[in-house]
Amino acid sequence: MMREMRYVILLLVFLAIPFSCKQKGETPKVEEIQEIGSGLLLENIKNPSKGKAHLPRLVAQNGALHMTWVEEEDSHAILKYARCKEQVWSTPKTITSGTDWFVNWADFPALAVNGETILTNILQKSAKGTYDYDIKLNLLSGDAIIKSNFLLNTDGIAAEHGFVSMRPYDDGFYVTWLDGRETKHEKKEDNQMTLRAAIVDLDGTIKEDTVIDTRVCDCCNTAIAITYEGPVVVYRDRSDTEEEIRDTYITRWVDGAWTTPKAVYNDQWQLNGCPVNGPAIDTQEQDVVVTWFTASDDDPRVLVTFSKDNGATFGTPVRVDAGQAIGRVDTTFLKDGSALVSWLEPKGDSVLLQAVRVYQDGHKDAPVTITTTSAARASGFPQLEIIDNTVYVAWTDLQGDQSTIEVVSFEL
Repeated sequence: MMREMRYVILLLVFLAIPFSCKQKGETPKVEEIQEIGSGLLLENIKNPSKGKAHLPRLVAQNGALHMTWVEEEDSHAILKYARCKEQVWSTPKTITSGTDWFVNWADFPALAVNGETILTNILQKSAKGTYDYDIKLNLLSGDAIIKSNFLLNTDGIAAEHGFVSMRPYDDGFYVTWLDGRETKHEKKEDNQMTLRAAIVDLDGTIKEDTVIDTRVCDCCNTAIAITYEGPVVVYRDRSDTEEEIRDTYITRWVDGAWTTPKAVYNDQWQLNGCPVNGPAIDTQEQDVVVTWFTASDDDPRVLVTFSKDNGATFGTPVRVDAGQAIGRVDTTFLKDGSALVSWLEPKGDSVLLQAVRVYQDGHKDAPVTITTTSAARASGFPQLEIIDNTVYVAWTDLQGDQSTIEVVSFEL
């Protein structure tokens, strides 16, 4: 991985930087610090992933940084979990492993934390078809597996089921996913990818399995968050007309029912295919922020918009990229109501992982470059989380046919 110039850090600077998680039992140490602009110091954090590792997923909850990732050994795929709290990583735990998984750069395991209970998933092949796979959930509490490899989709049809998103909700979790049970009809025009949602209780009971949208984009990730009124889901829709408009839509759980899906903003992106580039969402009290990629009018860009009424209405989008963005976005609210947004963007022969702070009145800070990475699909979707004023970023770094997980932090 190409890196910025390394800096020799004086003791005064060392004391000023945010803490770094260390391996259990190790002496704390700063491995690398570099300036990324606007006086921000980027710290490289040693993380517990090993070997051929990729597909990191970060969640900041209860003052701890939780991470799942996939390691591959020969034909085995292994889902692992660790958390960093009080500057120490827990011993990595193997959640599950298998030789029959669908391991994909864009359709990766999700992660949610509710108190001491952790929910995650893998994708397991259900038939010989390339995209025939099921969603298997795993529940953990502390170091104990509560329930392992249980089906989320119970339709019994060999079809695509994936692109899971999940958030803690009351005494359990709200989960959404793309469900392909309606893609196996004899008539092509009858085949539709659907969006579904369900509640997963803390004991693994699945209830209120519901169709949210009967025609959506086939392979863009979904995103879910919780407002004062209840869950909200954003995803890439697919118009019912031959125009093939694929804009970002939102639906909200209000008064015991899902609202009619509507566009977050009418990009009018006409595309006869799936861009594999879904939206990101975060909430803070009644405020909602949505970030998404679009290439309508042959202009690839990353847009950000805010809502002050639990996602019922949104303001004018703010463009954050410098031109010809790749997308693969993430977003998180900061304490003051602004939002931090990350995305991939080409620059010359390189691809930059960028981040910028966007304010609800429409102005934004200067973007900063987190790292130089690869445009290859295997580099995946970088992850963004925040604890107090410390921002954490994780991504898959590629070196030839090898992959490792990088985690860095900086303080705002």
